[in-house]
Amino acid sequence: MHEKPLDSKAKALLTAIAATNLPSIDSVPLDMARVQVETGMAKMNIPVKPVNRIADYGIEMEHHRIPVRVYYPEILDNTAPHAEIPTLIFFHGGGWVFFTLDSYDSLCTHLCAMAKAIVISVDYRRSPEYRYPVPVDDCVAATEYILTHSENWNISSDRFYLIGDSAGGNLAAVTAMKLRDLCRSERQKRIESPTVSGDRLNRRDLYTKISGQILLYPVTDYYNNQKPSHLKFSDGYGLSMNDMVWFWKQYLENEDLAFNPYVSPLQAEDLTELPPALVIVSGYDPLRDEGILYGNRLQSAGVKTRLLVYDDMIHGFLSYLGILKQAIPALKEVSSWIREAG
Repeated sequence: MHEKPLDSKAKALLTAIAATNLPSIDSVPLDMARVQVETGMAKMNIPVKPVNRIADYGIEMEHHRIPVRVYYPEILDNTAPHAEIPTLIFFHGGGWVFFTLDSYDSLCTHLCAMAKAIVISVDYRRSPEYRYPVPVDDCVAATEYILTHSENWNISSDRFYLIGDSAGGNLAAVTAMKLRDLCRSERQKRIESPTVSGDRLNRRDLYTKISGQILLYPVTDYYNNQKPSHLKFSDGYGLSMNDMVWFWKQYLENEDLAFNPYVSPLQAEDLTELPPALVIVSGYDPLRDEGILYGNRLQSAGVKTRLLVYDDMIHGFLSYLGILKQAIPALKEVSSWIREAG
C-alpha cells in the first residue's frame, strides 16, 4: 500500500505522548491504568459542542442497569418532524476496558451537532470485570430497548444507526450481526410453527429500523491473525500491538473464543443481510488492515459499504478534535453518509 506521510500534527502529538514516559498499561494495576489513560483522554478533548440538551437515563435489566446518555440536537427546536431526525446508538472504544460516558462527551456532542442527530451513548459493562459476552449482551440489549422504548426519552426516530470506535466499532459490528441472526432465528421459528406467537419482540420489524452501521477504525479480528499493519505499526503510533494483546486478554476468558464471529467479525462466514456500512480507518494504525478487510468483505457480501482511509492519520484520531486536522472533515463525512443513507 502506498503511504502518505504521517500528518505533522499527529507526529507532534505522538512525540509529546512519548515524552511523558508513562508506564505501559500492562505494567501497572488496572485502576492505575484506567486513571492514566482516561486522564490523558480528558486532556485531549476540546470543549463539548453546543446541543439542545443532554440527559442521563438508565435501561433497567433483570439484574443490572445500563446507563445511557442522550444528546439532543438543536434542530429539535425547529419544525422538522422528529421522525426524520436520525438516532445514533454509540458504543465507545477503549479496548473493552477503558473509558466512560464522560470520556466521549466531546465526540458525541460533535456528532449530535454536525449530523443533526440524536446520539445515545451506551455505557456497557467493561472488562476484565465483565468479560465477553457481557459487553456484547449489554449492547444488544440496549439496542433492542432503544428500538422499542425510545419514546420514553422523547425520541420518535424511524432511522437508527449503530456506531462505535475501535473496540466500540467491534461492538457495533457484532451487535448488527447478532440482531440479524436473532431476526433469522425468529423467522425460522415462525416458519416451523406458524401458529405460535413468537418472542416478545418482533425482531424482523426491529431490525428494519437499523439503517446503517458506522465503524470507526474498528477491531475486527484477533491479534494473532497477523496483518501487515499489525507488524508495520506495532509500536510508536499511539495504539500498540502490545496494548492490543493486553486488551484481548482482558476481554476473553480463553483464546478458544477468538474465532467466534461475535468476537472477531472478520471470522464470520456469512456477512449477508447486514445494514449498510461506513467504515473509516487510519493509515498509521495497527488495525488498518483488518478494518479494510472487513469493509471489503462486507462489499463482497452485497452490503452497501463505503470505505474511507485517512492515510496520514493515527488510531483514534476522531478523539483528538481540535488537534488533528482530519477529525472535523471525517465527522462531516459521517454526517453526509447518514443523510445519504437515510
